[in-house]
Amino acid sequence: MLKAKLLTNAAVAAAALGLAGAGGYIAHAGAGPAGAVNANPLPAAAVGAPTSFADIIQKVAPAVVSIEVEGKVGPQRIGAFGQDGDGDGLPDGLPPELRRFFQQAPQAQARPMHGAGSGFFISSDGYVVTNNHVVEGADKITVHTADDRTLPAHVVGRDAATDIAVVKVEASGLPFVSFEERAKPRVGDWVVAVGNPFNLGGTATAGIVSALGRRNVSGSSYVDFMQIDAPINRGNSGGPTFDLSGRVVGVNTAIFSPSGGSVGIGFDIPADVVASISRDLISKGKVSRGFIGAQVQDVTPDIAEGLGVAKGGALVAEVTPGGPAEAAGLRPGDLVRKVDGQPIKDGSELTRQVSRFHAGDTIRLEILRDGQTRTISVRSGLRPSEDALAQNSQGGGGSDDGAGVGAGAGLLGLKVAPDSQGRGVKIAGVAAGSDAQQKGLRPGDLIERVGQTATRSPSELAEAVQHARKDGRKQVLLLVARGGQHIYVPIEAG
Repeated sequence: MLKAKLLTNAAVAAAALGLAGAGGYIAHAGAGPAGAVNANPLPAAAVGAPTSFADIIQKVAPAVVSIEVEGKVGPQRIGAFGQDGDGDGLPDGLPPELRRFFQQAPQAQARPMHGAGSGFFISSDGYVVTNNHVVEGADKITVHTADDRTLPAHVVGRDAATDIAVVKVEASGLPFVSFEERAKPRVGDWVVAVGNPFNLGGTATAGIVSALGRRNVSGSSYVDFMQIDAPINRGNSGGPTFDLSGRVVGVNTAIFSPSGGSVGIGFDIPADVVASISRDLISKGKVSRGFIGAQVQDVTPDIAEGLGVAKGGALVAEVTPGGPAEAAGLRPGDLVRKVDGQPIKDGSELTRQVSRFHAGDTIRLEILRDGQTRTISVRSGLRPSEDALAQNSQGGGGSDDGAGVGAGAGLLGLKVAPDSQGRGVKIAGVAAGSDAQQKGLRPGDLIERVGQTATRSPSELAEAVQHARKDGRKQVLLLVARGGQHIYVPIEAG
């Protein structure tokens, strides 16, 4: 709870001398050490720490709603992550992209669901923004307004890739709020969250923007999240976060929590993303994105060392059979450096750049292959839904076919064998405590490439590893297949 600071006689005297900031902080008049970033005190802010958020909340709270849903959902549906004892059997400290790849998908066993979330009106005629995960699988949606009205709602559109949904109630003259799309908040700015935590509708909490540009929060390639320390909990999902002008600067979507409750680390989808997605959902019912049909991953320092290249770009781990990338000649192991002449930093940036194109557009990719720079022109397709992409990735290709241990036993801490279908080299055993075990490899995984070189036998694997060692590489880059998916895994060369 914020306490208004009393202006004592001493503080009045200090203020008269120009030494007190608007929030009551007393600053020294003299400059600090030369070269220090705070050597010259900043001028007193026009508005310091507010003594009350009441005026802001009174203005915006009527536009915030509680959302009640009924239906059926799978095993796991605000989503808290970071809880201890996840039970996935993977080593601690595994990079997020490897953890997502190697962890086992839960069984999609539908069960009855009765849940609650938050949302807010963005128009006077009843359009409501919320999270996709709040309404996904809902057969019945009910909106409860701040003035105690209960209104049935229906889904206008959902976008699983950004976790945004728009629902609609049949009403008019409703209070609504606008987005702040242009002036992004800065770290340290005050924010206020209003929502429906634990079904306690109309709850307001305050804090500051803790960080911007957070990635690896939800697996989305389309969102750099805003981190806030205003307490948010389960049920706050889909609720708005406001700046001190009462404009929406973000939508609450996730928390980090070892216990499942708020520990002051919450994540918001930034307002410019929400505004753009919600406009598409209202006008078209869906979001259309460009698609080349390639699975890519970031070039980490280990991967860069394994390839013998500088960090940066996106490494192609897999191309979709019959997709635009395969038709254009893109291959696993290609390192994408630029999209239409614009350098890219990582896999997420490549995905975003591609998503801005329309089906039929030509996308020029600058790639590095076998040490040579090339340009490949890909005719963009239309990105399938996230559900369709997830289903397509559940095919075979990584199961153990019972092949015996062959040559190369002990290489990189692995026992390997020929694959009966000639697709690569099958892992038959992983040494305890080895780097391969720490990176999540296990019997049944299929090694298809070392770097950009295809490996069809244990002897080819051994030769490729020896070649990497001769080149002085500390990491060997393995293209691993499991469950129909592919990823490059850097393993210590030894």
